[in-house]
Amino acid sequence: MLILISGLPGSGKTTLARAFSAKTGAHHLNSDLLRQELGLMGHYDPKDKEKVYASLLDQTKTALTNGQHVVVDSTFYKESIREPFRQLAADCPVPVRWVEVCAQESTIRERLKNPRPDSEADYQIYEKIKNAAEPLSEPHLTLWSDTMPLQTMVDAITAYTNLQPTL
Repeated sequence: MLILISGLPGSGKTTLARAFSAKTGAHHLNSDLLRQELGLMGHYDPKDKEKVYASLLDQTKTALTNGQHVVVDSTFYKESIREPFRQLAADCPVPVRWVEVCAQESTIRERLKNPRPDSEADYQIYEKIKNAAEPLSEPHLTLWSDTMPLQTMVDAITAYTNLQPTL
C-alpha cells in the first residue's frame, strides 16, 4: 500500500508520518530529507524540485516493488506532483491512500518560528505554497494536528488504511 501524507509546511505531516511508520513498520520517505541527501538544500528551482521528486518516486517504486508498505510525506500541493504517485500505485499495482494534515494558520506561524533540522520552510514559504496549493480531488482522510493528539491521528490512519501495527 502507498500512503501519501500531504500538508502545508508546519502542518505536522512529518511528525505524523514518522509515528505512523513506527507503529506499522511501513517504509517512510520524506521529501525534505531526500533533498538534504541529494545536497539540494536551498535549491528550489524547477530542475532541482524535479530531481527531488524523481528520486522520491524512484525510492517509492523500489520499496513497493520489494513488497513494503510505503508512507511518503511531502506537501503534494500541486496536481502535477501528485499524479506520478497515483500512476506508480496503479502500475505496481497497490492501493493508495491520501491523508491531508492541517493546522490553524496561527499554529503553523508559531511552529515555523523555530528552525527545524529537516526543513527550510519558514512562514514566507508556507504562504507561497498555500497560495499555490491545489486541493486534493480524490477521497482522503483529513486530520488536524493542532486539535488531535498524535496517537489519535496515528490510530485514525491505521483504521483508514487497515494496516496492522507491528509488534
